Amino acid sequence: MSKVFIIAEAGVNHNGSMETAKKLVDMAVESGADAVKFQTFKAYEAVGTFAPKAAYQIENTGESGSQYEMAKQLELPFECFREIKAYCDGKGILFISTPDGSESLNYLVSLKVTLIKIGSSDVTNVEFLKEIGHTGLPIILSTGMSTLGEVEEALKIINSTGNTKVRLMHCTTDYPTRIEDVNLRAMVTLRNAFKISVGYSDHTTGIEAAVAAVALGAEFLEKHITLDKNMEGPDHKASMDFAEFRKYIAAVRNAEILLGDGIKRPTKREKEMMNQVRRSIVASTYLEEGTVITKELLAYKRPGIGILPKFADIIIGKRIKRNLEKDEPILWEDVE
Repeated sequence: MSKVFIIAEAGVNHNGSMETAKKLVDMAVESGADAVKFQTFKAYEAVGTFAPKAAYQIENTGESGSQYEMAKQLELPFECFREIKAYCDGKGILFISTPDGSESLNYLVSLKVTLIKIGSSDVTNVEFLKEIGHTGLPIILSTGMSTLGEVEEALKIINSTGNTKVRLMHCTTDYPTRIEDVNLRAMVTLRNAFKISVGYSDHTTGIEAAVAAVALGAEFLEKHITLDKNMEGPDHKASMDFAEFRKYIAAVRNAEILLGDGIKRPTKREKEMMNQVRRSIVASTYLEEGTVITKELLAYKRPGIGILPKFADIIIGKRIKRNLEKDEPILWEDVE
């Protein structure tokens, strides 16, 4: 199978700090991720001043302040993303970002990004989907909070712009996500329904969901990262620190190896032990030269260096050409 593409989701875990953003890039590189993703936005583009905090945001940041005020604190000036992208380019890791409106989308396009990630909150944002489709760039569409019908509508809208370079990312919009809410089979449903590549945006706290997603055919994964899970902000508690993320990636790579290529055949190591552990036809008792072989004179034991058991009917009725000890494997040259 192809190597699973792993996206380290830095998101807003920079907490508005350019220095922290670069450290998150370093963390993604050192962990072995293929890409690092941020969120490029102006708070006023996506969040109205009357929007209350979501439940998980209250749990992670407290009740004080509005969603807009929280988002405003997590903004990075657009020009910072030019510097971050250049930093990523220098480190050899792909820079990805999610725009939250027309301004941020146009700015990312001006940076010549190679793909656009659409967040789950925009699955039903028709005009924005059209704008993104018209960029002609490859798209990863997150599908949290969505029904299959809503995903279908979003795909039709994007495709109507002439852009068919869309991949789908199954996710559950909850931070952290409980394992009983993951529903990884929905990822398989998306792939079967729309015949396109699928991946998984993992908001659980463990490794199991990623391994299971790879086993079910996820072609790309996304996981939140943080420098410190105790930092202030809405997403840190559902993110992985450096040690956790390295283990996460190692587990994914091991899962890829475990899946193999799907061809059923003995491994090199198995071939080396076949003669020791497979059975062959042996003499069930001492046999003198000239003895006519009957079924009762044969047994099937290790080692596997003799005639294979499936050929027993061929040698029954033939004569032994030399004396054979009990349990001695019978070779083709031992029968007439």
